[in-house]
This record gives sequence, structure tokens and C-alpha cells, in this order.
Amino acid sequence: MNNPYQSPTADLQSKTNSLPLQYVGFWARTAAYIIDSILLMLIVYPLLFLVLGTGAMDGTNPELMFSASYWIISFGLPVAFFIGFWFYKSSTPGKMIFSAKIVDAKTGGKPSKGQLVGRYFAYILSGIPLGLGFFWIAWDKRKQGWHDKLSGTVVIKPTTNPAKQISFD
Repeated sequence: MNNPYQSPTADLQSKTNSLPLQYVGFWARTAAYIIDSILLMLIVYPLLFLVLGTGAMDGTNPELMFSASYWIISFGLPVAFFIGFWFYKSSTPGKMIFSAKIVDAKTGGKPSKGQLVGRYFAYILSGIPLGLGFFWIAWDKRKQGWHDKLSGTVVIKPTTNPAKQISFD
């Protein structure tokens, strides 16, 4: 019986890449996200200060939090950061440190733009129940969080260990 909600049992190997591949696990992905978050903070906070001054940052001028500039910098910039890197690099700076890439779960190829946009907004669903959708990466056979499952993606990296090799067949 074919259950569409169950992870496929086939191993993962790219037809276009001769390197053995493996799924990237919870801790490497967590570290990559922390690195990306720090990079974003180094961009967002100084930009908020330059555009809106200290009032938006220390709470002394709460009206600034309702300005278009505040929302664009605080929320629009992170969306553009993640989706932009995913579109052009299939990765983020944090993932690049671990040689990790986001690929289509069925083909091992580059995900569609729709998959990547969906993946970003599926982060919300992964985070709502106390982050359970992110912790799912630690237990899942293919190391997929809920956002990966919903968007049909996996995160992979090259490996030299043939025992960890995966296939996209």
C-alpha cells in the first residue's frame, strides 16, 4: 500500500552527481540556522538603527514598530535573505559551511521556486507546536522537518562514507 505521507524507502543518489550523498542531520542544520540568524542580526539591527534610530530598538518610541520601514527590515529582509539564497545557491551561508544543499526529495535536482517559497512559509507550521516540526529532523529517516515534507525537499551533502550513501531512484 502506498502511503503519500510516509517517507519513501528508496535510498537517495543523484543521477547528475557522481559523489555519494547523505542527509544532513538535526545538529548540523541547527548550527547552520544559528549562523544564518547571527548574520541576519548583523544586518537587520544596524539597518533598523540607521533608518529608525534607537527608538525602534529600545522600545522608547513604540510607534516606530508600526512603520512600514520597521516591517520591511524586520520581516521582509529575512524572507528575502532565505528565499534568495535558496533560489540562487540552494543553500544559505550557514548551510554552505556544512556543504549542505536543499534538493527536490524525488529527483535530487534543484527545487522549484514554488517549493522554496512554500518551504519558507512551512517554517511557521514547523515552529507552532513548540518547534516539533524542527525536532522531527532528529527522528526522521530522511532527516526531513515538517517544512521539508510539506515542500517536498531534503537537505543533503556529499560524503566519503559509502555506508551513508543515498539515492534518488
